Order: sequence, then C-alpha cells, then structure tokens
Amino acid sequence: MTEVVQVCFLPERLVSEVPRGTTVFVAAHWVDLPIDSTCGGLGTCGRCRVRLGDHQFPINAVDREWLTPVELSQGWRLACRAEVEQDLECWVPEPMRMPLSAIAGRGRAVTVEPAVRKLLVELVLGDSEQWDAVERELRRALADSGLGSVELVPDVVQETSEFLRDTGSEVTLTVCDEHLLDVEPGNTTSRCYGLAIDLGTTTVVGSLIDLAKGEVLAEKSLLNRQAVFGADVISRIAYTTGSDTRRQEMQIAALETLNQLIIGLSDESGVDERQIYQAIVVGNPTMLHLMLGIDAQPIAVAPFVTTFSREKDFEAAELKLAIHPGARVQTLPFIGAYVGADTVGGLHAIDLLRSEKRRLFVDVGTNTEIVLGSSDGVWASSAPAGPAFEGGRIRDGMMASEGAIYRVKLGERVELSVVGDGAPKGICGSGLIQAIAELGRVGLLEPSGRLRRIEEVPDHPLVSRLVEIDGVRAFQLAENVVLTQVDIREVQAAKGAISTGIAVLLETAGIGIEDLDEVALAGSFGSAIDPASARALGLVPPVELEKIQSVGNTALEGAKMALLSFRERQIARGIPSRVEYVELSAMPDFNDRYLTELSFPLEEGP
Repeated sequence: MTEVVQVCFLPERLVSEVPRGTTVFVAAHWVDLPIDSTCGGLGTCGRCRVRLGDHQFPINAVDREWLTPVELSQGWRLACRAEVEQDLECWVPEPMRMPLSAIAGRGRAVTVEPAVRKLLVELVLGDSEQWDAVERELRRALADSGLGSVELVPDVVQETSEFLRDTGSEVTLTVCDEHLLDVEPGNTTSRCYGLAIDLGTTTVVGSLIDLAKGEVLAEKSLLNRQAVFGADVISRIAYTTGSDTRRQEMQIAALETLNQLIIGLSDESGVDERQIYQAIVVGNPTMLHLMLGIDAQPIAVAPFVTTFSREKDFEAAELKLAIHPGARVQTLPFIGAYVGADTVGGLHAIDLLRSEKRRLFVDVGTNTEIVLGSSDGVWASSAPAGPAFEGGRIRDGMMASEGAIYRVKLGERVELSVVGDGAPKGICGSGLIQAIAELGRVGLLEPSGRLRRIEEVPDHPLVSRLVEIDGVRAFQLAENVVLTQVDIREVQAAKGAISTGIAVLLETAGIGIEDLDEVALAGSFGSAIDPASARALGLVPPVELEKIQSVGNTALEGAKMALLSFRERQIARGIPSRVEYVELSAMPDFNDRYLTELSFPLEEGP
C-alpha cells in the first residue's frame, strides 16, 4: 500500500493523512478545509498561498512567479504545487470568501467550485476590431482574472471578432480548466450547466446540473443501446475483438445513448444543449473503453489489464456529443480491469477511504464491484454477476418501470407492490430478490435453489401457485408473471459470484464478518434491495440488519461531486493509488470457491 504522511493545518490543527506525494492543496480538501483558488489547482492564479513548517521546502518555478523572495524565505508556497513528502505543519490564511455549497454524495456538503467558470469582461478595442486586437484583449481579460495560461482557440477568437461588430464589447468568457470554450456576446454568466453521467452496462443515468447554483435540474435513465451486442462486458468485448468496424459500431451505440439522454434532460429542464460545457462520465473500464472507441480486448484476457487507466479528457466535438462542441468530456480513473471510474466515484461519494469504519461496499449490477476497507487500508475486486438483477435472462424480467413488481410478500396469499400501481407486467431486480427470499422463508424453496414440487408441499396455502411452464417448474406471482426454476438458477449464479468476491476480500484483508461496521449497497438496483432479502440469499454477509445501508447511485453522486468542484475531482483522481486491486479471475481456486458459495443461506419462517 502507498505510504501515508500527515499534514497538520494551523490554526485549526486539522490533521490530514494522505499518500506521499499528494499536494498540500488536495490534503487540505481531505479534511474539508477550503484553500482559496480560482484556477482549479493548476498553478495559474497564485491564490492558494500557504505557509509551510520549519524545514526547508523546495521552491519551484511557479512559486517564484507568484511569490516574492521575502515570502519564499518565510516558507510561503503555492499549495497546489507543494507535494508532501514527510509529516509537516502548514498555516492556512482565512479564505477570502464564503463559498456556495451543495449537497452531494452521501449527504455531504460540497463547495461549489466547478472547473467551468464564466467571466463577464469588457474588451477595450477602440476603433480596431481586427483579429489580433481581439486576441490581445482576450489574453488581457484572462490574465486579469488569474487565468493567463488558458489556451486560446483560433476559431473562438475569429467568431468573437465577427460578432463584436454587431453586439458591442461586453462579452462572457467560458473557461473549463485551461481551455477557453467560448466567448458569448453580453452577460450569460447565469447560464452555465454540466452533466454527470453513469454509463452502466445495462442502464445509463444522467444528471443535468446548474453549475452557477449547484442545483440538479433534471435526472433521467435509459437502456444502454449496446445491450443488443451482449448482456455483459465479456460478450461485448468478444463482439468487437479483431474488428475496427464492430468497435466503431459499439462506440456509436454508446454515444447515441448519451445523446438521447442529453436531449431528454435538455427537454425536461429547458436548458439549451450548447450551454452544457462539461460532462463527467463514469462507468466500468469496458464501458468507457467502448465509449471512446478504444480496444478493450486486453481486459478480457490474462493478465487482465486496461489500455488506459488514468482519467481521460476530450472535446465534445470529437465524440459528436449533443452539447457545446468545445465542452470538456472527462472521466475518472480506474482501480483495476474490472473496477472502474464508477467505483472511484462511489468510494468518493461515501468517503470510504477517510473513514475509520470498516465498511463493505457492494455496487450490485451486471458487473458487481466490491470494495472493503477503511482509512487503514482498502481492497477492491469485482464479480461477473450478469444481467439477472436488471431483468436480463429472466423469463418475465424487466427494468424498474411501470408495471414492474418491485416488492413481494408471501404468507396465506401473495402480496405484490407494482411500479405505477397498475397491473403487473413483469418483475424487476428488487422484486426478484425478495420473491426468492420469500419462497425460501415460507418453505417452497430449498437452500440448494431447488423449487419444491406440488406433491412435496400438498397442504401449503400457496400450493396452487406452483405451476409448470414449458416443462419447467415455476411459481405464479401474478396472472401473466411467473418465476421459473431457470430464473432462480440465474440469480443463484450471480449471487455465487458476488459472495465469492466478498469472501476473498475479507480473507485478503484479514477482517472477520463480525468486524464490519457497515455494508453499503450501492447502485440504482442496490439501493432498492430489501436488506433482509439480500442477507437471506447471501448477497451480503450475515451481519445485523441495521448495518446494511442502501446508499443509492454513488457512481452518479461521485460524478456530480467531481462536476461541482475541481477540488473533489482532484481527490477522486487520487483514490486508485490507495486501493489494492484483487483480480478474482486470476485466482487458481476461484471455481472451487464459487461452487461452495452457490447455496442460499435461507431461513424458513413459520
């Protein structure tokens, strides 16, 4: 694991424990201590000044640009350039302003400091409106705002020169990180938007955010159009292997899904797509490789590596996304071949790496990510659960949309809860889990996963619900909805993979089930699961029910945090260096372990 050092921030005496090499700027954010900055920690504004401890601290060229020789001799440095190599004390001046905050992650207050900024400026052109005069004035305006290193794009300068002839010299500059995205006539500072997107294997979820106010304006989910090429990541990689045409076909499907999502969010909120200037996209490594048109084959074969693992940054026009063409489309980094940017976002959203609590994080989905740990150490892995929990390969399975059974209670009769309160059309993941758990509780399902026959339970009050469909045993949930033996085996296979991953991580970390302080069920599906049913099937360890918490779509929440605050994005970037990745598929005894985990630990009720 990476060596950890301590930074003690004065005068509050807040202590931040961070990996060696972390900047003071990021270390401060780990303990929620604001350090003033307008450039996003890029070293271009000179505002993040701190005074470091007694020992001599290296001086770099950026420090010399912004600090006087006297200040340097007194220990002042720029926090965004000062990398911590040993324990130290650091004095932080009072921030120059009270920041706006928003609630994101797991109920966390996030300082609203997006990488996208809009600046209203007056260009002093005199009688000249020539290209070189406009460029010179734009550079002056950026420098006056502490953004002198921002890149000027010739097309933007040319467009500015053209519209100034008719609109006057008051303009709004739109900047993201070190990129000048646009120059708009007049004052458009109140219209500044961004996207947080969770690109799931089966479902894609997006959130449109007002970056000026830190408010979520609209959220929407869609089926991933790539699903026609395979239900899981391995089948999609196999489809693209050795074929640039198929890889492009897969990329187009992902981008068409994103554009459909963007148009839907725009219609719902009334926001012009061209005023969306940044998108943070998270997802598992395969999904992000395929979205970017990058070969994902190395993920599927030993030694199971990704073509890239660091965060990516693209111009929206490169991907033909239906937002501002100059908008930045950015990802978070990966932890391993099957633990990606969605998990990084999730861990950041629940603040797992900074908590003393020993927590098990399970993001249940087609590819289920599992993370175990605390501030003392973190281990991560993934399990190929398949699409059963999202309705895939289930006879009457469906998404959690209108008509889906999402709650099941068995007793003298069958009690169902249905999305939209209408007639049942099928069953979604949460209903599937509870139905199987309930069948076990009332004695109609064995721990082996075998559905009992009519002659074995002739006096059971629900015996009339035991039917046979095309020669397969089934349980009749509603007039047109059944749960078959094959469906139960699909869930059993998924459960076996997940519980094997959990067992391996507990063993690797040397942590007993009794030592767990919390089990966090994440994802849109994970947050809908009944905790008692999840425990009954062995999807989570047999801990006290109060320890099982639904934490929602943490991947999307982590993306929101990165979108709302450049500081939060920097924190998220550093998460992979503090996590030890455990590759289940490389374990020689994985199949044996998996077979031992297939049974359901059911408890029959009265």
